[in-house]
Amino acid sequence: MTTNSLWKNYQADKAYDEMMTAHGNARPLCKTLESYLQELGTDSLKNRRTAAEAAILEMGISFTVYSEQGNIDRAWPFDIVPRLIELAEWKKIEAGLKQRLKALNCFINDVYNEQAFIKEGFLPADLIESSGNFRPECIGMNPKFGSWANICGSDLVRDGEGTIYVLEDNLRVPSGVSYMMENRVITKRVFPELLRNLDIIPVDAYPAQLFDMLASLAPHPNVQPQIAVLTPGIYNSAYFEHAFLAQRMGVELVEGFDLVVENDDCVYMRTIKGLEKVDVIYRRIDDLFLDPEVFRKDSALGVKGLMRAWKAGNVALANAPGAGVADDKVIYAYVPKMIQYYLNEEPILPNVPTYLCSDPEQLNYVLTHLAELVVKPANESGGYGMLVGPHASQKELKQFEQLIQDHPRNYIAQPTLALSTCPTLCDDHLEPRHIDLRPFILQGEHSFVTAGGLTRVALRAGSLIVNSSQGGGSKDTWIINTEQ
Repeated sequence: MTTNSLWKNYQADKAYDEMMTAHGNARPLCKTLESYLQELGTDSLKNRRTAAEAAILEMGISFTVYSEQGNIDRAWPFDIVPRLIELAEWKKIEAGLKQRLKALNCFINDVYNEQAFIKEGFLPADLIESSGNFRPECIGMNPKFGSWANICGSDLVRDGEGTIYVLEDNLRVPSGVSYMMENRVITKRVFPELLRNLDIIPVDAYPAQLFDMLASLAPHPNVQPQIAVLTPGIYNSAYFEHAFLAQRMGVELVEGFDLVVENDDCVYMRTIKGLEKVDVIYRRIDDLFLDPEVFRKDSALGVKGLMRAWKAGNVALANAPGAGVADDKVIYAYVPKMIQYYLNEEPILPNVPTYLCSDPEQLNYVLTHLAELVVKPANESGGYGMLVGPHASQKELKQFEQLIQDHPRNYIAQPTLALSTCPTLCDDHLEPRHIDLRPFILQGEHSFVTAGGLTRVALRAGSLIVNSSQGGGSKDTWIINTEQ
């Protein structure tokens, strides 16, 4: 078998390919990688994949899929061929992400206080009142630095012209950063000689940056803060990440029953030495399960009195309760206007054109072009509850037509983008698979963006669904410094 068989029938003309041009030539940034893969050949590359799979099992990198058959713990699906982005392009993306999160935090703070954006007519008030993630209990709160969403995972896509768009913002409990870091560890094992020959920006600073950001939120800045990661427990799909981040930051991993709010409205952690005060909680639990005193009375995951402690200013919560109001995919459509309004700047990164089904005129367009569009529910995540029109059956189209008509506020629609592709090892050769990118942005006293992020890949041919819960996998993402 020749090395060229790696690229047999590789078609880079169906969408923008991150490595190859439509004429079958490697892009300038990717020439070293393409030559390296050619030299390795099929057998060696398959051996490297086997080594990567063994490393994933050895390191215990897993995620949980929820199904009717029960919770299934699976090894992390990983493709060994990395995705490359030039540093010069990344600097623009990084600036755009910081700009975006800053505006989103201004908006969230405004929603729970003055509501000037709404009063001046830039957003209909009913869109907030009907939002599944608007928390009236948070009205009047002003978190430190005006930062409600301290950790954000924004999903980026590249279209057929090579333009980077923000597809959505995840502001509640975004996950995936641990897999970004572990992907790099695995790649170092698999391609050690290749990494030595390229100037790749490292990603291992994230836990330190996360710790510093969380520490900056502490109510008493002159005291070494006690920080804890609050997890729903071992059965949560992202538990691996909760434990990973706590361990890397050197902080406690706790569940709801490990914490108690005393009469002084402070949060304490139960330890073998007695109660220890907690200053900052990085919570990985949804709002409604945080505090049975305020939200769901039957929640066994949260801490009774936690909202009281937060409102009293005795503990910082990241992300703050109520931050998900800007996670709503309907609100996403207004982010460019937020950037102009709050920052007096033009957006650096564009939105994907979005149709709001709550608007009668846009609703009519969506219903008459359903087979061409991607339809998403306003407050779902993980790729659930969406329709990809061009891939849908007539039955599915009819079902969604009815769903949209019954609850127009709950749906948006977007053009079906030809998401960019990247070579992915399929059996004994490379095939293009659609990808997106989830960088992680931190905002506390300062802002920080990961060098790249989690590149998610649709492992099924032709699929646009990259979520691991829907059969997707991931790749290492290399930000390459060519400025030498």
